[in-house]
Amino acid sequence: MPSPLILSFGSVNIDVTARGKRLPTPGETIHAESYAIGLGGKGANQAAAAARLGAGRGMRSALVGRIGADTFGKQAREALQTFGVDLTGLREDAESATGLALIGIDAAAENCITVVGGANLSVDESDVSHAESLFAEASVLLLQLEVPVAAVLAAARRGRAAGAKVILDPAPAPSSPLPDELWPLVDVVTPNETETAALCGVLPMTQEDAARAASLLMVRGVTAAVVKMGARGVWWQSAEGSGFVPPFPVQAIDTVAAGDCFNAGLAVALAGGASLGDAVRAAAATGALAVTKRGAADAAPEWSEVQALLQG
Repeated sequence: MPSPLILSFGSVNIDVTARGKRLPTPGETIHAESYAIGLGGKGANQAAAAARLGAGRGMRSALVGRIGADTFGKQAREALQTFGVDLTGLREDAESATGLALIGIDAAAENCITVVGGANLSVDESDVSHAESLFAEASVLLLQLEVPVAAVLAAARRGRAAGAKVILDPAPAPSSPLPDELWPLVDVVTPNETETAALCGVLPMTQEDAARAASLLMVRGVTAAVVKMGARGVWWQSAEGSGFVPPFPVQAIDTVAAGDCFNAGLAVALAGGASLGDAVRAAAATGALAVTKRGAADAAPEWSEVQALLQG
């Protein structure tokens, strides 16, 4: 029997990250203390994190998306290969540049990000068809919103038809309503505070707020909702039950990768047969470990680290 495959369908960027004592205000120029250039994009980050986590559990990770025929595209491909991600579904787009993210991080680990979509904005249903064999094998499908929604919907349909668990990370927060037909195709939706407010008008500051937001999301047709409240913990809810995972006590130095690593941890745990509650706890531990390291994809922990935090 083949090992479980976690398939990420989404964006690939190169991140240019500047670190300083604080973030600039509009119209202001400040001096940063350092910078780094590395792999980013929610699709790539989640695929890389799933590859690193899954390696300790005999699982595979693959990515479907697009890069440009440029130096950044070559850099992204090489970085993903280093993580062990299957790239048969990654296409090179001769008409577009590779996606780029400009990231600022302050001394408190807060960040602001500007994304230039590039080739990510050309992803469409043909990318789903191109990766037909990967969709047919996928145990879990990871989706995000840095590629066109029509492509996300096509991927969700194919993933559901193939029997994969479909996880939607609704990030970045949508500025307009998502298609009604998308929600019933989603097994788990995982918004953070900002995304929850954008999706259902509830800012989850308490467990009660998160429960109300989760109920509103489930009314739309999703099987389960996982509301991430940052330093306040995580609320999860499905028809079978609900629960709260308190935050893990860690020292944050960089929050850029937290959400992507959370979703990869959730996918690996679910692919391994964990219940939703146990999978959310593993995901929360994965996200917590990610903020203790610098970088986006590079911040992903190994499964042994997640287990140690869960057992500690």
